[in-house]
Amino acid sequence: MPEIKFYKNTPVPLELHRVEIVKQLSLLPVKERLTKMKEAGFNTFKLHNGDIFMDMLTDSGVNAMSNKQLAAMMQPDDAYAGSETFFRMQDKLNEIFGISRCLPAHQGRACENILATRFVKPGNCVIMNYHFTTAKAHVTRNGGHVEELVKDEGLKTESDLPFKGDMDLDKLKACIKKEGADNISFLRMEAGTNLIGGQPVSLKNFRDVTKIAKEHGILTVLDASLLQDNLFFNKTREAECKNMTIREITRAIADCFDIVYFSARKFGLARGGAILVRDEDLFHSMEDLVPMFEGFLTYGGMSIREMEAMTVGFDECMEMDVISQAPQFIKWCVDELVDYGVPMVTPAGGLGAHINAMEFVKHIPQEEYPAGALVCALYICGGIRGMERGTLSEEREPDGSERFASVELVRLAMPRRVFTLSQVSYVADRVKWLFDHREMIGGLRFTHEPATLRFFTGRLEATSDWPEKLAKAFEKDFGKDC
Repeated sequence: MPEIKFYKNTPVPLELHRVEIVKQLSLLPVKERLTKMKEAGFNTFKLHNGDIFMDMLTDSGVNAMSNKQLAAMMQPDDAYAGSETFFRMQDKLNEIFGISRCLPAHQGRACENILATRFVKPGNCVIMNYHFTTAKAHVTRNGGHVEELVKDEGLKTESDLPFKGDMDLDKLKACIKKEGADNISFLRMEAGTNLIGGQPVSLKNFRDVTKIAKEHGILTVLDASLLQDNLFFNKTREAECKNMTIREITRAIADCFDIVYFSARKFGLARGGAILVRDEDLFHSMEDLVPMFEGFLTYGGMSIREMEAMTVGFDECMEMDVISQAPQFIKWCVDELVDYGVPMVTPAGGLGAHINAMEFVKHIPQEEYPAGALVCALYICGGIRGMERGTLSEEREPDGSERFASVELVRLAMPRRVFTLSQVSYVADRVKWLFDHREMIGGLRFTHEPATLRFFTGRLEATSDWPEKLAKAFEKDFGKDC
């Protein structure tokens, strides 16, 4: 999406698509939103979508499809085995990534399950630039542990470092020496570090990291779920990539890795996933796990209609005009809030705008889940559903104590081709009001706490009557119906 110049007005990001199908939204009155939040156990995952005005929980599986994707969904081959739909998808992935062997799976965490089941043994180490919740859970479920080696500046919320997802090479060398190469199941790089603000990784770092790993015989794995955002930043922030096409950058990144996997709920703009494997023996060592966990080898638990849409979506993710819209909307939102004084993760990354809850509600201790409380407050005052990315998203230590997150973030995801800029402006306005009333927000505590991935299904309650007081203050400023 090129920067379009305006004659009379300050330039704003301009969509290079038009809306032809719409879905009605509703904005409940503030008292009803307070009631819905209580009924959901102060967990935004448990809200009914019909009670939400702006759903910014995730970009996973909620991106808008193009007319070409929808048209492709009418041509699938629904054979159980040997579907031509699968071979069209496999050929397109080979064209883009240069890897011919493909194992289909229904989404990214299904790919992670297969990889962890195949490679992780008790006591093994998996190296990552930074973990994702399900990627780490699959490793620990199989008895392994994760070492996160992102550069120190990657954990600083405010920065001007363009590639905060880069792995620290000295940390990597030290980790290999400490663990021993034979005990390292694989090295996983996430192209767009989800939990620290969608921060990208440079092509140079991909090359440097995988070169060290291969010198020690360590398997290299790329999580390409957020690759499209990462490609935008490679193209716009990295000198070497400025004169490369998106396809050339993609191939250069893929060439670094033995295995590439992704969630097509993000990369591909549909709902599915796949593992791409270079080595034939490695491929055969995993292929029996697909029919065991997913489905046959030519559908992998996916709808064939979605597979046809994904195949078109892969091509669209190679178009700069397509992949630039979400990052530009995110940057607009971040800049707007930073100008107001709201503590945000900078520079703006992919996936969404990220509020630094540790600073926003610095009066709330980490054991009372400041990011979780802030995300609930945002729904109460705006009907906006974001996602907590902090201590609530961690799992407890073996002794039952809290494992405090390195950062406490509220993610305002920006699904691709979904929102208008006026809707994003509304979100920024409600965040500003909440920032001016931040001292009213209090903490949360669990009433039901699952042992694994507790943020998905747990239930909480407020530590005081702060939600009622917040709703009353909002009603005073905006009226009962807003």
